[in-house]
Amino acid sequence: MKLFSPIKKSCSTEKSSILQGKKQYTFIVDKRSTKTEVKNAIREIYGAKATKVRMIILPSKSRMLNRGKVFTKRPLTKKAIVTIEGKAIDPNKITEVKKK
Repeated sequence: MKLFSPIKKSCSTEKSSILQGKKQYTFIVDKRSTKTEVKNAIREIYGAKATKVRMIILPSKSRMLNRGKVFTKRPLTKKAIVTIEGKAIDPNKITEVKKK
């Protein structure tokens, strides 16, 4: 068992709140995580069975600040859209994974 959870936080946007009605939840995950790691983390944290996991990689973007004098970069992020079967979960309640 790994010592970290691949799930960083839940993503709350307008689109993700619409998907929650279909029992699909959006999470921001670690960029090195895989689909099976996310499935296992959902089972350990929420006690629900994940039937389908889709991964999205959002590329880093450059932004101009202060009238184009300063350039900043947004980091590369990775999202996971998880379909849950059975009961609905509360994605904002992320508890720590118990060590065995």
